[in-house]
Amino acid sequence: MIKFLHAADLHLDSPLKGLDRYEGAPLHQVRQATRRALERLVDLAVSEAVDFVLIAGDLFDGDWKDYNTGLFFVSRAGRLNTAGIPLFIVAGNHDAEGQMTRSLPYPPNVHVFSHRQAETRVIDPLKVAIHGRSFAATAITENLARTYPEALPGYFNIGLLHTSLTGREGHENYAPCTLDDLRGRGYDYWALGHVHQYEIVSREPAVVFPGCLQGRHIRETGVKGAVLVTVDEGRAIEIEHRDLDVVRWERIVVDLAGARLFDEALQRFKDAAEPVVEGHEGLPVIVRAVFTGRTDLHAAIAADPEYLRESVRAVAIAAFGDRIWMEKVAIETMPNPGAAPDPGPLGELGLFVEALMADDEALLALGGTLSGLMQKLPLEYRRREGCLQPEDPRQVRDLVDQARALLVQKLKREAAGS
Repeated sequence: MIKFLHAADLHLDSPLKGLDRYEGAPLHQVRQATRRALERLVDLAVSEAVDFVLIAGDLFDGDWKDYNTGLFFVSRAGRLNTAGIPLFIVAGNHDAEGQMTRSLPYPPNVHVFSHRQAETRVIDPLKVAIHGRSFAATAITENLARTYPEALPGYFNIGLLHTSLTGREGHENYAPCTLDDLRGRGYDYWALGHVHQYEIVSREPAVVFPGCLQGRHIRETGVKGAVLVTVDEGRAIEIEHRDLDVVRWERIVVDLAGARLFDEALQRFKDAAEPVVEGHEGLPVIVRAVFTGRTDLHAAIAADPEYLRESVRAVAIAAFGDRIWMEKVAIETMPNPGAAPDPGPLGELGLFVEALMADDEALLALGGTLSGLMQKLPLEYRRREGCLQPEDPRQVRDLVDQARALLVQKLKREAAGS
């Protein structure tokens, strides 16, 4: 029997992105997530007494900020060495960004495949042959699979490759190849990397993306980890995904259709969040809440979106404690159609704004004016995440909607007080 772990896209010490800096945000825990996921991978390898571990690219995330990233990996690879477990690695596009300028000597159980040509490492007692080739540069458009050697007769052949195959949404089209290219090598198992979602592409032969080891932002939602592969004497392959992440990301859509009271909006968020939090069995979940739907609350929310955002955070803390952290509260609500128009000047204002919001060219012109004003703001403000992009009509439309709501609210207050 052969047993091995297949992991990819660890992006060690890559910062998790998008978590707002608010009181109580778990920034330290988030920064340590990729390291803790690697520790869990090593723990699993030792506890399962695997024969070897494969990492199919993007072990690192570009050049290291300092040597501590490399030293941390060396220490965990050393634990595998002590347990007698070899580790085979191909460099991916993010590893190539570092140009190996700060590489450190690895323990003797670690083999990083050459980028010059495909090579083969043989484990004779197991009758296993592992074929691999690393990235030489950050953007490889060559079909690397065609450079891999033919299968070794009598061996269980594994191809270790960082690739997008024929393309996957959200991933650069690096080292492209087809399933037929892989089948043509005659291998038993293809250990792929680069695509951050777990996917069994084929079972004859086995072609697998294990997904990334730890999600790092809102585009990497759900469970992350590696695959444990067991091959019996008859060459039947069992593929089992193992959860190894320590923090998870989820997007929750909260439909406010028909909601009339602000407390109702908060209750709907709580009701939507509860099964998500419970479904991750105690692991902390970083959540983006997206409020949608046509609702009478739209004007009030648009007039003061920050109040909704902070209220949602307060509800999340009160209901779920440190099991949930808010990444963002996005507002995509719309006013109810068919409402009676405001009389007089407010009605005229509404018609003007509706016409403006329906005209992308007018929004772009307004964005051009705003762009000139924004150039006068401090550089650090213009560069911060979430800053208005005046060239984006959608963002300008949201800004106009908010300005209308604020103006209507102010005019109604003044009219009531006169």
